[in-house]
Amino acid sequence: MPQTIRVGLVGAGYVALRHLIALKDLPFVEVVGICDVDPAKAAALAEKFKIPRVFPSLEAMAEARPQSVHILTPPASHCPLTLQALDMGCHVFVEKPMAETVEECDEMIAKAREKRLVLSVNHSLRFEPPFKAAIDYVAAGKLGDVLNVSYFRGSDYPAYPGGPLTGLYRQGSYPFRDLGVHALYLLEAFLGEIRSLNVRHYGTGRDPMVTFDEWRMSAEGDSGTGEVLLSWNMLPVQNEIWVHGTRGVIHADAFLQQCHFYRTYPGPKQLHAIINGMRHAVGSLFGIPAFVIRAATGKIKPSPGIYASIIAFYNALAEGKPVPVPAEEGRRAIAWVANASRPADDEKDRIEAARAQERPAPARILVTGGSGFLGSALVRRLRERGERPRVLLRRPAAPGSAVEGLDAVYGSLGEPDAVERAVAGVEVVYHVGAAMKGGVNDFEAGTVWGTKNIVDSCLKYGVQRLVYVSSIGLLDHAGHPDGVPVTEGSPVEPHTELRGIYSKVKLEAERIVLNAIRDHGLQAVIIRPGQIFGPGAEQVTPNGVIRLAGQWIVAGSGKRPLPLIYVEDVVDGLIAAETAPEAPGKIIHLIDPSPITQNQYLEWCQPALGKTPVRRTPVALLMFAGWMCEVLARAIKRSLPLSRYRVRSLKPLFPSDVSRAREVLNWTPAVGSARGLEQTFSRYRKA
Repeated sequence: MPQTIRVGLVGAGYVALRHLIALKDLPFVEVVGICDVDPAKAAALAEKFKIPRVFPSLEAMAEARPQSVHILTPPASHCPLTLQALDMGCHVFVEKPMAETVEECDEMIAKAREKRLVLSVNHSLRFEPPFKAAIDYVAAGKLGDVLNVSYFRGSDYPAYPGGPLTGLYRQGSYPFRDLGVHALYLLEAFLGEIRSLNVRHYGTGRDPMVTFDEWRMSAEGDSGTGEVLLSWNMLPVQNEIWVHGTRGVIHADAFLQQCHFYRTYPGPKQLHAIINGMRHAVGSLFGIPAFVIRAATGKIKPSPGIYASIIAFYNALAEGKPVPVPAEEGRRAIAWVANASRPADDEKDRIEAARAQERPAPARILVTGGSGFLGSALVRRLRERGERPRVLLRRPAAPGSAVEGLDAVYGSLGEPDAVERAVAGVEVVYHVGAAMKGGVNDFEAGTVWGTKNIVDSCLKYGVQRLVYVSSIGLLDHAGHPDGVPVTEGSPVEPHTELRGIYSKVKLEAERIVLNAIRDHGLQAVIIRPGQIFGPGAEQVTPNGVIRLAGQWIVAGSGKRPLPLIYVEDVVDGLIAAETAPEAPGKIIHLIDPSPITQNQYLEWCQPALGKTPVRRTPVALLMFAGWMCEVLARAIKRSLPLSRYRVRSLKPLFPSDVSRAREVLNWTPAVGSARGLEQTFSRYRKA
């Protein structure tokens, strides 16, 4: 190789950042270009790492004359991109898994041999410091003969964001394809080549979008046996190995960056246990704090295994030595992965085929969110009226729930196909479902994509009426003048980026419905309830109150009136919206105009809170805390749940003009807030 190796990157995702951290520490490496299907992501990394060029494709990158290319894209593209890079005359360092099939691996290896170029795979856990130490112990013979290796790996995936299904949700084997590769090459590092492998998959249903979230492996290698547990449920998350030999035992923990060697000593076996236990205790006592300090001060690189793997690859390349991970090792892992993945993929295909063939029983009404607080009340009322609504559920109904026994379509609101199956054949859709907790992906899938899918399906199947449940939470709380009645025309939140994810997605979802009404004539009614309360929601904080550190914090004196609405009064409005002739195309508020202050509400709910303290805090103090959080958020470059704008937005919106609900729906609160509070909380007072 020349004195300077020119490197190009294909892919600008999370792992590209880790590769660039290592590459910039190699004095004889020059990164000459990067490309990605998302040019903005590539440009951001180029700016951060001072990469001179951003290219639209690998083909265009040939202009920069790279001598080595990193393939950091989804596995399906590894083979074609590797072949293209080799044809350009570049060595290739490809992320795991090497490819999706053995045939692709063979094609890549053959091309590298033909071009007399180096092809290597990033098997990064082999270079993770504690695992590397364990491998070195075994190679030095300190364990004697290896008898068994046990690998435990926990993980999680970001929540499904809605929309078209990626490989994670399409393939039953995706979790195993993702992490099973790591497990296989680690077993091989200790046991030699694997001779037989048994893989079993299970689905717990905890995340309905990940079909098989528990995997077990048992293997036989040249020198012993191995077991692997891959779990997306076990907590705390683990990434560790136990290696048992005839002279000792190794325990290596990648998360804590610790490797402990339990030796054999002369004397009784009890003495071995005592000495090893004391050595382990002392090592952990000093080693773990040292690791924390090194990590906090930046002395440990992010993803140290990836870092060390890249350093080792380029050192070998520069010195003309064999690379640490030859392509043949990557092929062996893929051979086992591809074979073991087939049963899970076949089972997933059967599940999806059966789901696609499902024909729900005829129904006039569909209710989304039927197992939630408001949805359950609506379903109960509909059943009392003689209806048998269809429901869209993420998982089977709990015994005794309102939706038990109803015809159900299972799936996420974010899944277009599941929503289509649910909507097909109905006349009326009550779209009550939305995300109420979780991260950004949860809210995008459950609220934005969920509403888009419902609207698209209603238009496709000619649904006669959509009753969509929005929220007054999407209005401008901080900027609304005190004392001015809130109406359907009041301004919406202008700064959703400051307010929070809930108001952002609810506003986006409502606009989807409004656009469909305007552009496609969708027969939809938008209902914006106030703060819904009732039996089952006793622990929900009222407007202007936040739950923090096990207590309820009231912003101010608690004298502000609340925009309350009892749950059964909301159901009255929803059912009226189904048939009201003037309702389609309108936004309608459902709020009890009777004033109930925060203090009155808190007085009623205090018995239900048990020992949870309620503290009234001056708004000025909360504003100061919000400012401090803003300063901290800028320092750590992460958003925090409190800011000055969010404090200003805690202000409840009151009074409310509900004349449109009276005129269009002939609706007034039948129960009202005062009686509703009594019906909700009186049983706690009696207790």
